[in-house]
Parts: sequence; C-alpha cells; structure tokens
Amino acid sequence: MTEVTQHKDKKYSRPDDERMINFMKIAKPAAIMSIILTIASIFFITTKGLNLGLDFTGGISAELNYSQPVKATDVSEALIKAGFRDPVVQTIGTNRDLLVRMPVQDDVKVDDLSNTITKAVQLPNNQANVHKVDVVGGQVGNELYIRSAGAVALAMLLMLVYVTIRFEFKLAIGAVLSLLHDVIVTIGIFAMMQWPFDLTVLAAILALIGFSLNDNIVVSDRIRENFRKIRGAEPLEIVNIALTETLKRTIHTSMTLLLVVVAMMVLGGDGLHWFSVAMFVGVFVGTYSSIYIGTAFALWRGLNRNDFIVQVKPEFEDEEEHIPH
Repeated sequence: MTEVTQHKDKKYSRPDDERMINFMKIAKPAAIMSIILTIASIFFITTKGLNLGLDFTGGISAELNYSQPVKATDVSEALIKAGFRDPVVQTIGTNRDLLVRMPVQDDVKVDDLSNTITKAVQLPNNQANVHKVDVVGGQVGNELYIRSAGAVALAMLLMLVYVTIRFEFKLAIGAVLSLLHDVIVTIGIFAMMQWPFDLTVLAAILALIGFSLNDNIVVSDRIRENFRKIRGAEPLEIVNIALTETLKRTIHTSMTLLLVVVAMMVLGGDGLHWFSVAMFVGVFVGTYSSIYIGTAFALWRGLNRNDFIVQVKPEFEDEEEHIPH
C-alpha cells in the first residue's frame, strides 16, 4: 500500500499555514511615537544639555592603585581635603584600582600635579601608587567634541552611500532616518537623565549605528529578494513577509547582544558602565526603528517591484534582436 502525502497549497511560494505578522498595521502610530520621541529628545538635548565628561570638557585624570581595598568615597574625601575641586572617583575592575577625574585645577601646577595627587590620596595603613596622570585642556576637549560629531555625521553619510549602492535609494533614506532616530533618542535619554556622556558613550553610539545598520541591511536584503521572487502580492504584504521571515534572526541577535551588555553592566565595573547603558538603550531603539522607521519610510515613498528590476542597457537589447533563433 502506497503512502500518500498531501501537499498543502502555497501562496506566494509560502505554505498557507505559515504565519505572517502584519507589522505595518501599526506603522502610523509607530511613526507618531517616533516623532514624539525624537522631538522630546531634541528638546532635552537643547534645554538640559549633555553632562559631558572630562574627555570633552577638559580636566585631569589619574589612575590609582592601593595596597588594600578602598572605598571611592574615602579617596574623594581625601582629595577634597587636599584642596582639589569636584573629584569623581571610580573603581576600575577591582576595589584597589581607581580612576580619578576632576576639572583643571588652577591653583595646582602641572609639573607638580603627579606628586600633589600622590600625597593627597594616601590613606592610613593603605599606600597608594599613582600610575598615570593625564591633563586634557579645555580647547582639546572642545576639538574632540567637534570631531566626535563629525565622526557620527561621516558614518551616516557612508551608510547612505553604501545602502544606496547595495539596495535602493528609498531603503537607503529609510535606513539613515532610522540611524538618526537611534542616535538622537539615545543621546536624548542621556540628556534627560543627565547621565555622564564621555568617549565610552560615544563609542557605544558608533557601535549602535553599526548594529542598527546591520539589522536594516538584513531586512532590506530579504525585501529585495521577496520582491523578485514573490508574484502577485502587494508591496505591503511583501514587506510584512520579509519582516516576518527575519523576525527570528532579529530576536536572536538582539537577545545575544543584550546578554553581553547586561554582563558588562553587572561585571564590567565603572569603566564600562555607561557604555553598557548606552548599548542597552540603543539595542531596543535600534530593533524597533529598523522595522517601523527604515522599512515603513520606504513603503511610504512608494517602494515597489520596479525599484529592484535590473534594467537592460539598450545596446544589449539590440544585440538580442540580431541573435538568430
């Protein structure tokens, strides 16, 4: 007796029982929420400003190593007692290694700075060694701030060029808008909460641009593939199919990255704390924006099958006409 296997009919080359999530159903409310978040972020950035670290404002940083475990508050009090203004003390890895940051001290000579700090941070029965003292002038910090903004802008421009060449201009504009949204919202949250914004946070912002772009490229690649493969479907449906097919990959990537970020937040010490916070915020924002900003914008601009058709040059068409059959 022969076993008969019934094959289910397929629609658009997909099994009928394969679920398709209608992501674009809430595209308009999501767009409104994104606009509100962006405006709110710009408001906080312009009104409250960023709590810039010494990397941008200029100041003094020193790395300390104690013979025994020490509290950051004890070191901070010792520095204040010695006449230093506004010291910020953070542990680096262990509770014997610390990083001290403070504004430029006008009444302390740069040449004597290392010796002065060494004397100030000595605690009873706990000897301290100063390994490294760096002084960043205000002008240098300002130049670094401008260059950092330029780095972000250059990254955006290169992303626009790359996605345009690789895929399509409508998707490229959507991807760049998505990246801008991620950067502005993440920075806006730092401005609202007045969390420290230093070079580690800037590094996280640049990393988030890469993460968000990667997500956009994966989705764009599947959209292009489905437009060429699926016949008889509307652009909205093709986009929903592409987003559904890449959803599992997006979740796995985001969750894997979040596990690493949470591990850094818990175990990375103060040196990686704000980097981890920026990454944590950005992963959620970036995952959302790749769906409801990048892709939705391309649809709004009229993305369709013709955008992915490879045009045959006229000279090749003439050659085909003269080919004998």
